Amino acid sequence: MTDPIAAPFKCASCGRTQPLSFGGGACPVCGSVLDLAAPLVFEPARLADRRGLWRYAHTFPLPPGAEPVTLGEGGTPLVTVEAGDRTVHFKLEYLQPTGAFKDRGMAVMFTGLRAAGIPEAVEDSSGNAGASFAAYAARAGIRARVFVPAAASGPKRAQIAAYGAEIVPVDGPRSKAADAAQAAVKAGAHYGSHIYNPLGLAGNATAAYELWEQLGHAPGRIILPLGHGTLLLGLQLGFQALQRAGLIERLPQLIGAQAMACAPLWAAYTYGREGLAWVTEGETVAEGIRVIRPVRGDAVLAALRESDGTVLAVEDPAIQEGHNALARLGFYVEPTSAVVWQALGHPATQGSGETVVMLTGTGLKQ
Repeated sequence: MTDPIAAPFKCASCGRTQPLSFGGGACPVCGSVLDLAAPLVFEPARLADRRGLWRYAHTFPLPPGAEPVTLGEGGTPLVTVEAGDRTVHFKLEYLQPTGAFKDRGMAVMFTGLRAAGIPEAVEDSSGNAGASFAAYAARAGIRARVFVPAAASGPKRAQIAAYGAEIVPVDGPRSKAADAAQAAVKAGAHYGSHIYNPLGLAGNATAAYELWEQLGHAPGRIILPLGHGTLLLGLQLGFQALQRAGLIERLPQLIGAQAMACAPLWAAYTYGREGLAWVTEGETVAEGIRVIRPVRGDAVLAALRESDGTVLAVEDPAIQEGHNALARLGFYVEPTSAVVWQALGHPATQGSGETVVMLTGTGLKQ
């Protein structure tokens, strides 16, 4: 049997495994996305006596003794608020070291990259992932190159540059930056992608463990912004691990929110494959989820259905209203995070059990 630590990645289609050092993005044989080779295992007795992401280090498919690449990520507050006529728990992921939830996945991924001896890596991002990538690359001593849309937020680009990463602006929509990164990978670069590298999902799963510890149980539902869907998939993996450990009875509903200007997952979930025919990569204030081709789209749709969840699409004026409403509650987030606000009033988000809302990125980067 293949050692899951030596070969922690497995193709979702053909099942071929890949080593920790693999950096080609998709499976080199069939072109499908890679998953973790084995389910995550959560053991309460092995929780580290510390706060933050590395409290759950035993769940990560990393080599024994791998030195954590850390900036103090994880352990974000869960703030309870009376919003209208309901009680809502806001998970403040925008208080991560670089201002976005991406730090969870990057910390685990760069621990793996450094353990594998990777000297240099590339990424594509509209901003938050690129900033997180650059920060953790600097912490790991790995050279970083980030392909960004030329129109990406100025503060986000400045943050990426401050960490010492090479920025490559790419004209056109977000998808063009992804294409440019893929071309670099074909030319031999290591793809340290938060989307393609499954170690990021193991890092994102820690948000589920934290919610379980903070609430004492699983919430009834979780509402979150949805772009590529890596946070949603990480939450699913984490709660599945808790369920296998006998610590929760059922998985929470997962409810994603997209910007109507670019909502492929909403279109596919609502209208089936034919709904994708009229989806555009339109301009939106929610630039962080302007994703026309979600790499793990099929897995995200399956996770939504398995959790009895749904996807909602929000027009830009309502996103801005949500941004203002959240600020009035004391939460200064970027517009991408604000897509969740309108979802709180939707019938699909009502029902028994507690409601958790993930606030994923800080407004200081607008």
